[in-house]
Amino acid sequence: MKLEQAIKSRLPERSLLGILARTAYWIEWWRRFGPASGHDPKLKDPFGRYVITTFVNGTNMGPYDAARHINGVSGHELSATANRHFSIAKLNQAITDVVNAHAQLDMARAWGDGTAVAADGTHMDTYLNNLVAETSVRYGRPGGIAYHHIADTYIALFTHFIPCGVWEAVYIIEGLLKNESELQPTTIHADTQGQSFPVFSLAHLLGFELMPRIRNWKDLVFFRPTKQTSYVHIDALFGEAGRNVIDWDLIESHFKDLMRVALSVRAGKVSSVLLLRRLRSGSRKNAHYTAFREVGRVIRTIQLLRYLTDPQMRRRVTAATNKVEAYNGFSEWVRFGNRGVITDNDPVEQEKAVKFNALLTNCLIFHNTLDIAEAVRELQAEGWKVEPEDLAEVSPYLTEKIMRFGEYSTHELDLAPEAYEPRLDVDFTRLGPDTDSGLLS
Repeated sequence: MKLEQAIKSRLPERSLLGILARTAYWIEWWRRFGPASGHDPKLKDPFGRYVITTFVNGTNMGPYDAARHINGVSGHELSATANRHFSIAKLNQAITDVVNAHAQLDMARAWGDGTAVAADGTHMDTYLNNLVAETSVRYGRPGGIAYHHIADTYIALFTHFIPCGVWEAVYIIEGLLKNESELQPTTIHADTQGQSFPVFSLAHLLGFELMPRIRNWKDLVFFRPTKQTSYVHIDALFGEAGRNVIDWDLIESHFKDLMRVALSVRAGKVSSVLLLRRLRSGSRKNAHYTAFREVGRVIRTIQLLRYLTDPQMRRRVTAATNKVEAYNGFSEWVRFGNRGVITDNDPVEQEKAVKFNALLTNCLIFHNTLDIAEAVRELQAEGWKVEPEDLAEVSPYLTEKIMRFGEYSTHELDLAPEAYEPRLDVDFTRLGPDTDSGLLS
């Protein structure tokens, strides 16, 4: 696309460490970190130490390898800082700070309004002898899964690290409930695993609309509202006449129980992961399991029919799943150290590793979005007519002008940048929910 090429040609060359430092100045996400005691960190330069530590762990370089390339720090200092000053909760807060700042940028409106999110996982290599790693059937090597919730604005709202052997769909709801950012999606896109009846049911009861990517149509079953119901052109989708009928009496008799469970999940008293695991393995004789399954049958049948009849909906689902797959590749590009292998065997440190990477990746997305907006302003000053529909096709997952390797200079840590401009003179109100944005190749 001509506009995309013009934007890319105007992007400045930047270092990865410099980008991280600039976002730290602007957003001040680094202030989330410190000793568990809450006391003064007693570091000579906490800003610089926290930025470098995030860079080292986000790229997966490791503290001792990184210290060989960065002047003024030792491997012991970087390791101790990551262990004592960074926790999973603090990393989540810093990630949320970046998400909220990104949501205030006009350019982000070209890609979405934050009401939709796509969930998917990507394999990460680990050593075999630890509590989380399993040999993946799909990838044929040991590791775990970094499971991401990616907003329609391209940024990661939440990230889990889970074993390869678990059913990924149980984490679809959990990431949304733990997301504390200003973006609160109501629509969830997922891969084929999201078609489970219990997941459809719980999502509906919690007020989320689950819209997974549909595959293997011939293996799916549609359910009739009554035994007498028949359809003129699509009756074959519902199987034999009088079969595959919703048990409305079962739903009615257990609906209060289902709502109690949903409210408990929403309040955090019951883990959605634990609940969905039990519902998946639950006996058909268990009344709660059968009631969840029955509601899921209703919701999934409706969504399948919508998916069949609405081509714009299919394009939105495709665009959303393309974004999360592109994010996986982008975050992997950022995580270049140690060939991408998580070298720590502690499950807590493994979880921190994927969150360090998510924080660094989100900072890069935020900064790329600002650089794209600045390039647009330059083009407008030169007389270009920039349409929002064209900007919707430009992804912030850009790497061409970003330097990852070489000697990492820390001089940019002392260079406070000028304030950034979040506004952009483009009418994004023309972009409706049916705009085909984010269709990445």
